[in-house]
Amino acid sequence: MTIRHLALTGLLLVLCSTALAHEHPISLSEKASLQAAIQKHIDRTIVDGRYLHLDVKSGEVQGLRPLAAHPVIFRMGEYFVLCADFRGPDGDEVNIDDYLARKGRSFVVFDEQVENRALIKQLMKKGKLTRVD
Repeated sequence: MTIRHLALTGLLLVLCSTALAHEHPISLSEKASLQAAIQKHIDRTIVDGRYLHLDVKSGEVQGLRPLAAHPVIFRMGEYFVLCADFRGPDGDEVNIDDYLARKGRSFVVFDEQVENRALIKQLMKKGKLTRVD
């Protein structure tokens, strides 16, 4: 799947997810801007078709291949969290959660958690992270 296909797939999934009602709605244009910001972040990080990630446990640089963006958007106060799946060098799926902040009319990634779903679950349990529609 190419980066452009990933972007289109992610945007379509976000647009289709608006049927679910949650307590913190955001506009379709904000959703599209969030997805675009993630795509720009991924595009800027791609080297020879791979999204590079330093595995802190092994000390090795992993080349991940983009698979799909998740349609769910989370809000953490004035910040947002979006998730995407990648394929690792061993063939396993790798989940990346990106934390975004507003910057003018756009958004920027200010933190990234690789294979750390425990953080999202912890933030949700504490009521700091909520799903938006």
